[in-house]
Order: sequence, then structure tokens, then C-alpha cells
Amino acid sequence: MRTIDLHTHILPPSWPDLAEKAQTNGWPAITHFGAGDCGSTSGCACARLSIDGRPFRDIEANCFDPKVRIDECDAHGVSMQVLSTVPVMFSYHQPASAALELGRHLNDHIGEVTRAHPTRFAGLGTVPMQDPEMACRELDRCMDTLGMRGVEIGSNINTMGGEWNLDAPELFPFFKHAAERGAAVFVHPWNMLGQSSTPKFWMPWLVGMPAETTRAACSLMFGGVLRRLPKLKVCLAHGGGSLAFTIGRIEHGFRERPDLCAVDCDVNPRAQMAQFYFDTLVHDEAALRFLIDAVGAHRLALGSDYPFPLGERVPGTLVRSMRDIDEVARARMLAGTAEEFLGL
Repeated sequence: MRTIDLHTHILPPSWPDLAEKAQTNGWPAITHFGAGDCGSTSGCACARLSIDGRPFRDIEANCFDPKVRIDECDAHGVSMQVLSTVPVMFSYHQPASAALELGRHLNDHIGEVTRAHPTRFAGLGTVPMQDPEMACRELDRCMDTLGMRGVEIGSNINTMGGEWNLDAPELFPFFKHAAERGAAVFVHPWNMLGQSSTPKFWMPWLVGMPAETTRAACSLMFGGVLRRLPKLKVCLAHGGGSLAFTIGRIEHGFRERPDLCAVDCDVNPRAQMAQFYFDTLVHDEAALRFLIDAVGAHRLALGSDYPFPLGERVPGTLVRSMRDIDEVARARMLAGTAEEFLGL
């Protein structure tokens, strides 16, 4: 079956150092090593991401070399990857003009890769969400000039002036513009709940990410963004986090305390779930079956989080292994839903 991996991350081999120009700290940097020098298990060259000199993550060539990606896609039976940046590159906490400069470099790289391999890659851009007007213009450039299908955004926007959830009125013009353009909006968790207070045991990634995605979804539902923009296309990473598994509690709160929950939107959040798309990255057969029952296979698109270790090592393994779903549903999750979401 044709297979499209909606959730993959890519970086360029290098990018400009904006710390001096912006006169701010917290910019990611990349340092390359020879094969195996940073612990690579593949024998390929690798690199280290750092922030202000502190190591953040080691990556291998499959994160920045399109040929390696294509070879691994062929080995894994993946027809096409949808490329988006690594969330640490969002730079929402930086001056918007500097974040735009970095974002344009990242977007240009994704555009180059997709143009060179149009049958193997599609692209989602990154935009400076701390300045929604600037973000709208870069979304236009991504789609009109670079041929992208939409954007990847964070689950919250931590600007220099404070943090916005996705229902912030400042962000509504961006979502309205995305809906009018038919842009796909892929929401990826980041700046997770508990990241500073409970870093032990990798808990921000294991527990914080699902909670963070659910916070983003609830912000869009309770804030009336989905109700006001019925054509807005939003996909939630990691199976929507814990949304499908806590919607009963969320709905109960909406009914029992409308004075707290229904202040901006009087539409039941369970009814609004049908507007979301979800990727399939839940790592558990029972969880994926529950998600299929909750929202339908027609809203689920294969996502692997390639090439990172918390992802699915061979994309589509879980979907292909489930024998109690019919082939129509399987084909939908492996490719059809992604094609619809991206407008391919």
C-alpha cells in the first residue's frame, strides 16, 4: 500500500548564528562530527545540537541528508515523507524578525529538498507565531513560492512578552488566514508542562507531551477557534496526546461548569473533535484501536516522528500489524488521510 509519513523532522546541515545579530541568547547551533564520533550506531556522520553551548540532542545523517532518508524510506516501505522542522527551532521566544530569518532559512531548505524529490517529500513550513501578521506572510511564501502544503506550529507560543495558548485572540487572524488558504496546520507539542519542574525520567517527553497536545486541542475547542473556522485543517501530533482518552472528563467539565468552560464557546468539545486530524503515533495497539473507535480511521494519518528514538522505528508497523481492521481503513491511515489533510 502507498504509505505517507505525516510526522517527520528534518534540519539543514547548517544555519546562520543569530545570537549576535539579535542580541539574545537561546539560539540552537549545530556542530558536525565524523562517522561514529558522537555515538552514531549507523556509521554515518552525525551532529550535535546545542543551545548556548549546552548539548541538546545528537542527531545522525538521516536528520539532514535527503539521500539517507530516501534509502531508509525504501527499506521501510515509505512512499513519501512530510518534512517539518524540529520544534526547538521554532524560536517563538526570540525577536520576531530574527525568528523569521531563521525560519526562512529552514523553509528554503525544505523547499529545496521537496523540489529535488517531489515524489518522495512534501513540506510543512515554520513561521514566527509571535508576530501573527509576519506569520501569515511567511505562510503565503511557503505555499506560493516553496510549494508547501501548510505549516507546523507549536502547541503554545512563548513570546518575549508572555505565553499564548492557541486560543489567544492575537493568534486568531493567523488561523483565519490558514483556513482561507486551505493550509494544513500540524500542531506539535513543545515547551511542555513540567519541563522545568520534573525533568527526571524523561517525563516532559513521556508525560508532558501528551498533556501539552491536549491543552492545545482544548484551547482551540473551548476558545471557539474551531467553531468560528469550520474549514480550518488541524492535525494533532502523537495521536492527539491524551485528548481521546480524557474527552469524557473534558465533556463532563463542560457540562457541569459552563461558567468556567463554556465562556467562549457553547459547543460541546466532544462534537468538535471531528474537526481534528490525528497522527497514529501512540505506540500501543489497544490505544490505536480506541482512537479509531473514537474518531474514525478517516481522521488518522500515519506519523512516526522520524528520525528520533521516541518515534516508531519502522513507520507503519503498528497500522500494518492490526488484523482486525479492514483494508480500506488501513489504506486510509497509511496514506489517504494524509493526502486529504495536505491537499495532495
